[in-house]
Amino acid sequence: MALGELTKQLAQQAFSDVLDAKPGIPAQADNVGSTILGQIQAMQNALKEDQELLVLVSAGAEPIRVLEVFAPSWRVVVLTGIDTNKNVTRVISPIESTQLVCKVVKAQPAVKPIRIAFITPKAKAE
Repeated sequence: MALGELTKQLAQQAFSDVLDAKPGIPAQADNVGSTILGQIQAMQNALKEDQELLVLVSAGAEPIRVLEVFAPSWRVVVLTGIDTNKNVTRVISPIESTQLVCKVVKAQPAVKPIRIAFITPKAKAE
């Protein structure tokens, strides 16, 4: 087979593949915010009844136990929790620079395990 014929055959195959492609879900760009929130939610969903997910974020030298994750957009996260003195504390941060420590721990006996609340961005109407 000549080089010209091979090139023509490859081009026809590529064109045919494009025409035969079925419309599907468009590929999404890598979304760091939804990936991080998805991982935390998956860890929490896998917990047993007597376990809770301990999520910590450092604000300076102080650890904060996260009780709520609010994402006003997929690029910014607002973490609400309590510090070591039981003060309500919020950390507002770009999602790309947010580092969380997640641990599965046993809940205190006779106490309902704490569950983290998630508030995510609303999908925009098109």
